[in-house]
Amino acid sequence: MKSVRITLLTALAPMVWGTTYFVTTEFLPPDHPLFASLARALPAGLIALAITRTLPRGQWWWKSMVLGVLNIGAFFPLLFVAAYLLPGGIAATLGAAQPLVVAVLVVALLGERLSAWRVVWGVVGVAGIALIVLRSTATLDTIGIVAGVAGAVSMGLGVTLTKRWGRPPGVSALTLAGWQLTAGGIFLLPVSVMFEGIPEAIDATALLGYAWLGIIGGLLAYTLWFRGIGRIPVTSVAVLGLLSPLVAAVLGVVLLGQNLGPMQLFGFALALAAIVAGQIVPRRWGRSADAEKTVGSSPAHDPAPRYVRAE
Repeated sequence: MKSVRITLLTALAPMVWGTTYFVTTEFLPPDHPLFASLARALPAGLIALAITRTLPRGQWWWKSMVLGVLNIGAFFPLLFVAAYLLPGGIAATLGAAQPLVVAVLVVALLGERLSAWRVVWGVVGVAGIALIVLRSTATLDTIGIVAGVAGAVSMGLGVTLTKRWGRPPGVSALTLAGWQLTAGGIFLLPVSVMFEGIPEAIDATALLGYAWLGIIGGLLAYTLWFRGIGRIPVTSVAVLGLLSPLVAAVLGVVLLGQNLGPMQLFGFALALAAIVAGQIVPRRWGRSADAEKTVGSSPAHDPAPRYVRAE
């Protein structure tokens, strides 16, 4: 039951991320995706550092930067580029390929065997998302496709390396999230200033949107996400990412008056089946979930010491 509870808590992260499209389009100033990414990452990271009062030490300086760029600094802009240059359906489908990316990366980086179960259900998940969001009139843009694939690879590699490196003893998931959000925000700062600048008008509605994306979608969600990566198989965590486009689709129906036809409902069911199946790995398909590595994870109840530099 403990693993179920951890899985459900981890699932809250991609569910919150599924609100990003609605918040961005309904609350934020238009045409400033890089600034939105910066506002989502850097303030939340600095808040986490202020709370935990723990800085990286030694090799964790460069590890935090690498993970921050892969999971946040590079991933956010690639996600927005794909969303701007491609129909939303194609961008979402490319992003849904992340579990397949992780299924391959764990072989090279974690020394696990390639699991047919994970690959099959990863394909089912992509197919389900495609049925929900793709339209026959969709057009392709080469740069958009490259950005979408690169975004899935960036996040997939970041998730796998987060599992491989774990976190230092005595360092909480909140601290790790703070390191990465800050590193990703520092990476995004010059990019945002150079290509977009600050929106001319930021009203109370926009401030509310930025607060949601930063505090809930950034600080809270990434803390739960990194905690889950340390406790359950990384491939199981990755497939939970399919919840993000599912939540976005539900919000579109409930709040934006969109409709889901029979084929889209079937795709919804396929995606949900893939998410559930991704949490169960029968032994005859490969290693059991209990046999998977939990490289470098530390107990979630192990608090970060105040004013201590982590090894």
